[in-house]
Amino acid sequence: MLQVDKGAIKHIFSGSHVMAPGLLTEGGRFKEGLRINDPVAVMAEGKEHALAVGVMLVSSDEVLKERKGEAIQICGFMNDGLWLMKPI
Repeated sequence: MLQVDKGAIKHIFSGSHVMAPGLLTEGGRFKEGLRINDPVAVMAEGKEHALAVGVMLVSSDEVLKERKGEAIQICGFMNDGLWLMKPI
């Protein structure tokens, strides 16, 4: 499970990708062993459900090594057009 800190929530809902510090600071949770392009669900500190889905832009090892930059490309977030799309 990947979890961002509370400060990242508004940025994700504004269309930003997940930055490494949002996963590594207090309130964030990070999983090792992820590779580039692995799909992930993004949880938020203090929330029960995922707020976004995305793909890893870099590996877990790279996030832990660099500790900065974009880590997850958001493909859809709660209540956007993709999230609300009805099955056909």
